[in-house]
Amino acid sequence: MTSVVIRRATAADAESLASVAAVTFPLACPPGSTREAQDAFIAVHLSEPRFAEYLVDPQRVLFVAEEGGELVGYTMVVFGEPHDADAAAAITLRPAAELSKCYVLPGHHGAGVSARLMEASIDAAREAGAAGMWLGVNEENERAQRFYAKSGFERVGVKHFLVGEVLEDDYVYERALAPEAATR
Repeated sequence: MTSVVIRRATAADAESLASVAAVTFPLACPPGSTREAQDAFIAVHLSEPRFAEYLVDPQRVLFVAEEGGELVGYTMVVFGEPHDADAAAAITLRPAAELSKCYVLPGHHGAGVSARLMEASIDAAREAGAAGMWLGVNEENERAQRFYAKSGFERVGVKHFLVGEVLEDDYVYERALAPEAATR
């Protein structure tokens, strides 16, 4: 088995990021969400052109997990104040960075890929001067909630997340990024 490499995403990764997102986003959705709603979200927010935009946005950094030349997961960190009013009210650490995306293909779950992507994302946020990192996770996605808690995040609030035309309920999690906690 080839080892998984974590690296910063480049413009050449946009198509592969969209492919991974199309597989992984539905896995994070609540059981009641429809495939139509998921597909609509993917088309608007997780398409190849959108990833191309994300990759040149100076307020974002994306990391990919790659095995044998194929992307198997990714994260996206967004720097700055949350645009969501509920998230902004819930988080207490500023300046903030949002872990906007954290997805790994099913065949790589439980292999430590998510933890390595998380580590790279936290390091990037810390290096950019963020005091804390926050994220939203669907209230029914218990597996992800366990992973985030294991990664040092605590639930601090709730917010809504639009998938298609359905407003889903998310928990807001936050984690301090103290410089002394640096792993490198």
